[in-house]
Amino acid sequence: MIKKAFSVALVGAALLTPSATAGAAQGWQRVGDGITAGLSGIVVDGRHGDTVDTLAVRDNKKPGENRLVAVAYRPGAAPRVTPVTWRGTLPVDLEAIDAVPGRAHEYVALASDGTAYRIRRENTTVQVLRTFRLPGVSSDGNYEGFALAAVGHRKIAAVWADRGSDDHPGKLTAAEWNSATNAFGSRDSAKFRAPYPKKDVRQISDVKLSADGALTVSSTSDPGDDGPFDSALYAAGHLSVGKHGAVRLKVSDAPKRLATFSGHKIEALACLPKSHKGVLGSDDENAGGSITEASFCRP
Repeated sequence: MIKKAFSVALVGAALLTPSATAGAAQGWQRVGDGITAGLSGIVVDGRHGDTVDTLAVRDNKKPGENRLVAVAYRPGAAPRVTPVTWRGTLPVDLEAIDAVPGRAHEYVALASDGTAYRIRRENTTVQVLRTFRLPGVSSDGNYEGFALAAVGHRKIAAVWADRGSDDHPGKLTAAEWNSATNAFGSRDSAKFRAPYPKKDVRQISDVKLSADGALTVSSTSDPGDDGPFDSALYAAGHLSVGKHGAVRLKVSDAPKRLATFSGHKIEALACLPKSHKGVLGSDDENAGGSITEASFCRP
């Protein structure tokens, strides 16, 4: 991504300040119209020059509605959007996706009920390799975030998020994940509450995990299918993995706000490898879906 989608002041490790609101809106590009065209999770699938190839999930529920889409994104240009066919029984309400470390074109997609789908992409189709439940998920939970990363001692850590509401904090849960067996180790969890937005809040709408264990969370305001929407990004805390695979979460009671976005319900975060740059996707319900870039990642 050579061109900047917007101009903001950077602080610390190339992170956006909350003053990003007005400028960020100028960089959004539409990826589809209507309530079935939003992006509820996104992952980087490759890069060619300043074009980033991504794979995104959509939280559609009915037969015939698209579940996956490939989006080729370049700042300042209209995205190239290609539907991806899901082979087999269609999942319901996919909310997140992340890459399996060390396995090209393999991903784990997560539905809101805590069902995980390990998939492999082959051009314009995906094949389900395995379906499994996340451990300890609640029957009344609503899981909107999922991330994988090789953290410390080259262990793969998984972190997932129950979104929370105005009255209830979001909940982050983490564990070591064995990519050979899809099994999880012992879990740790922590609550997260966003200082902003204030009303109609999804405390956690997505989460990303860096190789050094930094946790980035998006939070949104969702008053209904017609908005208005607001979102913020936070440096939420840190995850560590011990020599024997024990995972520990440390979540801030006063998380640092990295950026604020007015007019979009951000539900999808992805980072470029070895870069501060990342991609944001929105699910703006009746207004469709959009994509932009921002500097919120830890290389």
